[in-house]
Amino acid sequence: MSVVIIGGNDRMSTRYKEICKSFDVKAKVFIKYATDLDKKIGSPDFAVVFTDTVSHKMLNSLNARAEKLNFPVELCHSSSVSALKKVLCKYCGGNCEKCRLAQ
Repeated sequence: MSVVIIGGNDRMSTRYKEICKSFDVKAKVFIKYATDLDKKIGSPDFAVVFTDTVSHKMLNSLNARAEKLNFPVELCHSSSVSALKKVLCKYCGGNCEKCRLAQ
């Protein structure tokens, strides 16, 4: 499974990747707008957007790519670790050990 994370805190990008790795999810993290962002996103299983720290330009690029490739986009109003874990639990079906421990 793979995820694209858009937005978030710059210092937390490696932490986001570590959390995704613990859920056996490959992650690409884009904190700031990159040239050709829509091409760099690739074709993930789903995307997470931290809405408190994302620009409209990044969100528009992601939405265009998501519409084209038909993958879901999850909006989080907080860019915290716990918000990311909740989204990952939602998409893993709640069947992993991490989700069972959190409940």
